[in-house]
Amino acid sequence: MLDLPTDLPAELAPLSWLIGVWEGTGVIDYETETHHFAGEFTHRVSFSHDGGGFLNYSASAWLHGDDDVRTSLVSEVGYWRLALAAEVSDPGPALLSPQGPPLARTVDDIEKLRNEAGAFDIEVSLVHSNGVSELYLGQIAGPRVDIATDAIVRPVGAKPYGAATRMYGLVDAHLLWAWDIAALGKELSSHASARLARLE
Repeated sequence: MLDLPTDLPAELAPLSWLIGVWEGTGVIDYETETHHFAGEFTHRVSFSHDGGGFLNYSASAWLHGDDDVRTSLVSEVGYWRLALAAEVSDPGPALLSPQGPPLARTVDDIEKLRNEAGAFDIEVSLVHSNGVSELYLGQIAGPRVDIATDAIVRPVGAKPYGAATRMYGLVDAHLLWAWDIAALGKELSSHASARLARLE
């Protein structure tokens, strides 16, 4: 059973089941014209909050090799939030201060944000350790998240990477996820999946 924090802003109620540190193993299976990427990896994911209307996200993955040698694959950091229009009470852009008093949303206010499917629209912004940035748009419906890239920004020397989708779900108290990508000249297809247990 998950213990959910009670001190969250109302905006985080739909995302609250994600909060914690999760770790487990997964598999990679992605084939291009020139190479078949396959293997087992360990994945550690953390969702936390610091009082703002968003979740802090970080994740790292290590490929299992011969003689139990671990090869770092990628690390990610980012933010998960409900898709909300900016208010005058919000700070930014950059270091600009809010232009009005803080807006205190209630759970009832958040419930009114459900889309036609009964889910909540979300935005996820991630930066990879190799310099790639992704903006995902999608929705969260109970203990399931479906997101797809709206934009990917790559450094000049980065490998081709054009699109991605991710699915997360809470099943039997485990965080399951699947990540499809369009990379290295291949169209969007299955890439990796994992099953993670909640550590804290």
